[in-house]
Formats: sequence, C-alpha cells, structure tokens
Amino acid sequence: MQERRGGDESSLKNFVFGCCWYMVMCRDQNAGRSHNIKTDNISFEGVEAFRYLGTTLTNLNCIQEEIKTRLGSGNVCDHSGQNILSSSLLSINVKINIRRTIFLPVVLYECETCSLTLREERRLWVFENRVLRRIFWPKRDEVTGERRKLHNEELNDLYSSPNIVGVIKSRRMRWAGYVARMEESRGVFRVLVVKPEGKRLLGRPRHRWGDNIKVDLQEVGCKGMDLIDESQDRDRWRALVNAVMNIWVP
Repeated sequence: MQERRGGDESSLKNFVFGCCWYMVMCRDQNAGRSHNIKTDNISFEGVEAFRYLGTTLTNLNCIQEEIKTRLGSGNVCDHSGQNILSSSLLSINVKINIRRTIFLPVVLYECETCSLTLREERRLWVFENRVLRRIFWPKRDEVTGERRKLHNEELNDLYSSPNIVGVIKSRRMRWAGYVARMEESRGVFRVLVVKPEGKRLLGRPRHRWGDNIKVDLQEVGCKGMDLIDESQDRDRWRALVNAVMNIWVP
C-alpha cells in the first residue's frame, strides 16, 4: 500500500476505480444494457443488477430477484442446520428459537423496504412451512399407521407465533410510522410524501411499497386512514402494527 501511495496518481485512480459500474433504472429493458461510460480514463460498465449493502438492485426495480436471493440464503441455512432441527435431543421450543434467531434474519434482512406481491408472499410462506415441518416432525396417520408430512392447517395449529409474512408486514408498518414521524427536512420523509410529476405509462401500474401499507391498513379496518396523521399517536400505531402481524392468512 505504501508503494501505491508513492506511485503515479493515474495508477492509483485506475486501481481504485478500475472496477466500477453504473445502472439505469427504467422500464425499458434495453436502457443502459450494453453501453459503457468512460471519463478521465475511468471506465464505468453498464450492468442490469448489482449488490449494494447486502441487497440486490435491478435496473427494472423488481423485488423478485432479491426474494430469490434471500430464499436461496435461507435454503442454505436450512440445509446446514437440518440435523439440528431434526434432532430428537432438542425440544420444540429450542428449535423454534434457533429458527427465529438464525434462520429468519437471513431471509428478513431489510424486509421493511420490500414491496411484496401475493406471489412473493406465497414463496416466503412455502419456505417457512418447509422449515416448520422439519421442526415438528411427520405425523403418524391414524388409518395406515405410516408417517406423513403435516398439512398447512396442522402447522398453523402447532405454531402459534405469527408467520413470516405477518412479521414482514408488521416491520414494514413499524418502519412506515417511524418515517412518517420524521422531520419534513429529512430525505426519507420527502421520498414518502413526494408526488412524482408526469403521466403513468400504459398498462397496469406496479405494486408499490405505499400500496402495501394501504392494503395492510385496509385489512385491519383502517381504510382511507392518513398515514402521516395516524402515525403521530405512537400507542395507536403500535396497536396497528401488532394487529397487522396476525392478519395474514394463506
């Protein structure tokens, strides 16, 4: 490193900026796909996706790839810990605590900012049920006497805690309230209340993060509620967060 500091300045720039990327976020799939930018002998490669702070960002601003990555990481954890979750030496409560403290943080990282569709919610729910089936063991059929996998309804009866989608909804609601109580000068608050100019493109609009919040509020009987005003009452908003956690039913 000392040799680099004493070397040519242009060499240092090439060393630091030699592998730089840029990405154009647009509905046009061809935008910025194959064009590189070069300035001051530094080349910026156009990419369609890259990792930033542990999150996969795509040029189409889609959540599908990020959910796919998260579930892939969760499957790796599930595979590495399958002997622990299937062990008869540990109690059910211990296994559930292991799942909550080790498995879920991998899948739920930065879930507060995720805008989920019903398809993505279903994929998350399927992953959770697979882990829970490993924890609660197969059930012996009363007729045939053979062991079989637990049905979804049986898992819901055995696992009394909120499911993974309910946890995401509650964290998203809690984050929304936190942002809504920020000062108006904060950048995150301005993003929450901004009204973009221009016209929408033809076709069905995308499901946005704010749409998720509206749907969650509607499910707990608060349709048409103003987010900024209602979130100022912390106790009431906390009650809504807890209500949303238990409202989702597959």
